[in-house]
Amino acid sequence: MKSLLEKIHSPQDLHPLSHNELTALAKDIRSKLIEVTYKNGGHLASNLGVVELTIAIHRIFDSPRDKILFDVSHQAYVHKLLTGRNDERFSNIRQTGGYSGFCTPDESAHDVLCIGHAGTSLATALGLCIARNRLNQRHRIVVVLGDGALACGPTMEALNNITTGIRQLVVILNDNDYSIDRNIGAMAGYLNKIILSRLYKRVMHGISNALSKHKVGLKLCRMCRKFKLALKDLLLSSSFFEHYGLRYIGPIDGHNLTQLEEYLKLCRSANYPILLHVKTTKGKGNPQASASPESFHRVGPTFSKQGTAMKDVLGQTIVELAKANGKIIGITAAMGSGTGLSYLRDSLPEQYIDVGIAEEYAVTMCAGLAKGGMLPICAIYSTFMQRAFDQIAHDICLQNLPAIFCLDRAGLSANDGPTHHGLLDITYIRCLPNAVIMQPKNSEELSAMLRAALQYHAPVFIRYNGTYTYDTGSLGSEIALGRSEIIKHGQNVCLIGFGHFVDIAHRVDEILGGDCGIVNARFIKPLDERMLRDVAKKYGIIVTLEDNVLAGGFGSGVVEFYGDSNIKTRVIRIGWPDRFIEHGSNEEILRKTYGLDAEAIAKRILKID
Repeated sequence: MKSLLEKIHSPQDLHPLSHNELTALAKDIRSKLIEVTYKNGGHLASNLGVVELTIAIHRIFDSPRDKILFDVSHQAYVHKLLTGRNDERFSNIRQTGGYSGFCTPDESAHDVLCIGHAGTSLATALGLCIARNRLNQRHRIVVVLGDGALACGPTMEALNNITTGIRQLVVILNDNDYSIDRNIGAMAGYLNKIILSRLYKRVMHGISNALSKHKVGLKLCRMCRKFKLALKDLLLSSSFFEHYGLRYIGPIDGHNLTQLEEYLKLCRSANYPILLHVKTTKGKGNPQASASPESFHRVGPTFSKQGTAMKDVLGQTIVELAKANGKIIGITAAMGSGTGLSYLRDSLPEQYIDVGIAEEYAVTMCAGLAKGGMLPICAIYSTFMQRAFDQIAHDICLQNLPAIFCLDRAGLSANDGPTHHGLLDITYIRCLPNAVIMQPKNSEELSAMLRAALQYHAPVFIRYNGTYTYDTGSLGSEIALGRSEIIKHGQNVCLIGFGHFVDIAHRVDEILGGDCGIVNARFIKPLDERMLRDVAKKYGIIVTLEDNVLAGGFGSGVVEFYGDSNIKTRVIRIGWPDRFIEHGSNEEILRKTYGLDAEAIAKRILKID
């Protein structure tokens, strides 16, 4: 017998279902989410928390005619299941050939944009509203906005631009106290103030209990929405959101389907911008996930990998350094656990700062800390550092301030795909004067680079991936500014790489018979010009290897140096093409697809005349 979920092929299939059937459907969806994410990895707790909310949205609004935007969209698995994607590709979500873990229009007309970063939805929605109005269209725009993304800079800027011309815009504030780590800051405190207002809750609870005992009272409850809104405004301070032109309603129970539908109908009928504050439990339906939402934000199978988790090495090293030097301050943007700075938070909380999802603020605050005499070490994923390019250019590099930026997940983020790959940072940082860019080949080198960076008195960017397979247990030579490590001498072909590609260079060398020279570049900027001059004299072919797009990357820097120095040599650049790379089951599959695995690189070298 088919489950209810198996009978849902589009949002239209939700309309005939009874309340009991919808409750059963929610249970089916949670079972599916747990099964699939435990098998493939993925965002579990956030999706478990929006099951009823997503069902209600699709029952009240008419997708894809009505445009539904999920901020970040990591919580859109339920949306995918309800919009015709409950198939084999969903069972393989985030794997090669499976659906993306984020919204993407390539999959379905129900997905408005390819989204994977926080704070994008409200600004996009305002643009959609203006376009709709100009074209005299009638559909509604619905935004599902997390409380963590609410305090994001782009969201606040969009709030500031809501005008009287914006209509039929529904913003659903999904308030679960978490983004990845627990939310911090004034906005989180404001939401708690609304939710914990005892006077408001006590008055409304008493009125509801009295009226709900009689049929007439039940009808009166439905008729008194306007009175409820007025009472809330009287008992609470004037709503923050209404100052920005959004009519505020809530908070309501985000797991009560009847209540959700009642309020969503009210929102649908409004011809003005409206914000519905919905209180949900991240991880609902899974006791472990609801008890520890931070740990179950993302889950997945455990693979046996040789090597060390770089975030753990980073976190432990920073704690050691911070204990010896009280000027060291660790900064993260809502990613304490993800970057390893949770070690510092737990050991030396007074030297730890979490700014929430606000990368731009984090970087500029580092400028203030550095100018004030402190030693900031800021850990942000490579993909999220893109959001703060102006700040690293204007506030850090232009001022030539001694701040250290640790770019986690540099290179591939295989399961997440194009919104999360860290394949652009070399290009957008290499052009900045004063910047020092490094990448370690293993965990020992990461720790050594961090220690060395404290002595450089310059803006330093250390990029690295999560776990390295090439981990010898030894450092090699000491880290000197702008100096590479000669790992192996050879003949004719010299392989110059860093990070993962040091390991790949060893495998290429084995395939080619063991006669290649191998250099661990360590520094992308400044280049080791002395080494480059030496290898140009000794080798006929120089191969650069990098986990970055070729355009403007490390190989480009090498070619520029040889050209500017009038050194004639053959350079083969190996890196990622000029396109956004899709998601895949693992890094090895994606490298093989794009000819960046050891076998493909070796074949390319052999074809050279």
